[in-house]
Amino acid sequence: MAQSLLVQLSTRVGQAFEKLDLDPALGKIVRAQRKEMGQFQCNGALAAAKQAKKNPREIAEAVVAELEKDGSFQDLTTGGPGFINMNLTDASLTAHFNELADDPSFGAKDGVTPETVILDYGGPNVAKAMHVGHLRATIIGESLRRLNVFLGHKTISDVHFGDWGLPMGLLIKEIELSNPELPYFDPAFEGPYPDTSPVTVDELQVLYPQASSRSKEDPEFLEAARLATFELQQGRVGYKALWQHMLDISIAETKVDFDLLGAHFTEWKGEADTNDHIPAMLKRYADEGYSEISDGATVVRVEEDDDKKEMPPLILQKSDGAVMYGTTDLATIELREEEHHPDKILYVVDARQSLHFEQVFRAARKGKSLRDTVHLEHVGFGTVNGKDGKPLKTRDGGVVRLRSLIDDAISEARKVVNEAGMAEKFGAEELENIATKVGVAAIKYADLSNQRMSNYVFDLERFTKFEGRTGPYQMYAAVRIKSMLRKAEEQSLSQGPVQLVADAERNLILALAGLPEAAKGAAEKNAPNILCDHVYALTQEFNSFYHDCHVLGEKDPAVRASRLTLCAITLRQIEAVLHILGIDVPERM
Repeated sequence: MAQSLLVQLSTRVGQAFEKLDLDPALGKIVRAQRKEMGQFQCNGALAAAKQAKKNPREIAEAVVAELEKDGSFQDLTTGGPGFINMNLTDASLTAHFNELADDPSFGAKDGVTPETVILDYGGPNVAKAMHVGHLRATIIGESLRRLNVFLGHKTISDVHFGDWGLPMGLLIKEIELSNPELPYFDPAFEGPYPDTSPVTVDELQVLYPQASSRSKEDPEFLEAARLATFELQQGRVGYKALWQHMLDISIAETKVDFDLLGAHFTEWKGEADTNDHIPAMLKRYADEGYSEISDGATVVRVEEDDDKKEMPPLILQKSDGAVMYGTTDLATIELREEEHHPDKILYVVDARQSLHFEQVFRAARKGKSLRDTVHLEHVGFGTVNGKDGKPLKTRDGGVVRLRSLIDDAISEARKVVNEAGMAEKFGAEELENIATKVGVAAIKYADLSNQRMSNYVFDLERFTKFEGRTGPYQMYAAVRIKSMLRKAEEQSLSQGPVQLVADAERNLILALAGLPEAAKGAAEKNAPNILCDHVYALTQEFNSFYHDCHVLGEKDPAVRASRLTLCAITLRQIEAVLHILGIDVPERM
């Protein structure tokens, strides 16, 4: 397994500090911000000066004297008050490149302790079409899932369907109003119930808003819906059968959206899966003194002495016996602990839910619902805004459906690829495949390249351009390399050992060497934008290499073979990072 180049160099430079009786941690290496100063830089002499009470420049020069014995460095200079600038020898760079080429993770797994990570994202609801609010949860969650898989963690992804609250009671009673003869509403009916749903998914999209509006105007209807919700949760057979129909057709519908976005879930569980567990959990919380009765409701007080703002208690059960979202979330934590023994549970949900998750996490800790060592984190994110800077809405002010958003992106991509003349080169099926991949890449990269807590403006015209910081730009760099490698194969040109003759080649290897820090940083901060920055920098360096160095047209066979190898490994890394970001690269464009 390859080791990060920065880790290797920091160890070597740290040893030089240690020989001077200084802390080896002072040898930390970073990439030089200005290429003319060198490839790498160490600023440890400045901190060492305080410890040793010496001039930092004097310490830097002593460290350089030690490093000159190493043989890995071509240029070692000191600058400013005590900066150490360094360049590696071509032999060292080539040796590291060979390590990267042999490692599927390019050194990213080195030093990573495998863990069991559960990711909760997506969050669709029964009877509600997925909308723009689900876009970021799905795209960010899926990217983090793929990143954790890439780093070698056992990764479990759960869609966590919203399927068990008052909306279910509202739908049951709304369907009964228009179809009272259905057997689901007859308590005496002994079955069997129909195999097919009495309502379609499109009808559910209409029925739920109707029921919601009716409940606000008709107190008796609302009370009937609450009773239906309670009876459903208590196991009333007819209601459960109707609920199962609604769940099945809703899952089938959402899977279409998830498939378009390349989202993969190992578990399709929902709030309802906690129903049998909740009574025992409520009893344990009461018996062990973690919960109490307040105004008829069962609550867990989660405030702490050092809170800077009010922290309301988590309500587990209302006075009428109904359970809350917090109850099912708490029960879900207990079930995940029992079934998977996770090291980490990440909830990729809108930042506006931060108070809810803080309450649930505190209650879980207080009530010993999971081991103290399990890391719980709400991975929040900002909103997707229109060009007016406000949350994205339809022209009539409604919520934008996720499917229409994806369709719009593909439609815009279809226009862009046609304008690029691709229609003349490819058949209809391949052209549509390219347009789909470009459209999805456009919205994914645009989303993930932003710091996740930031809001961003949804601008399809800008996202689908084949230039700048866009998904299509990164894809095109990979396709260009694929085309070059195909032509090399057609001409029977082979790859060979890397030999460095140009700075563009050296810079490309250094860019490739940056993946371990990018991947680990993205995982530690749950920040896919770090990987977006890395792949953009890599494609930029490749384009500079492509501009400065002949590949297929190189006359020297050894240099040509070397550059083909550089191209092949660069392609492999670009595709690996784009895969983590959920972007599929077509063979041709």
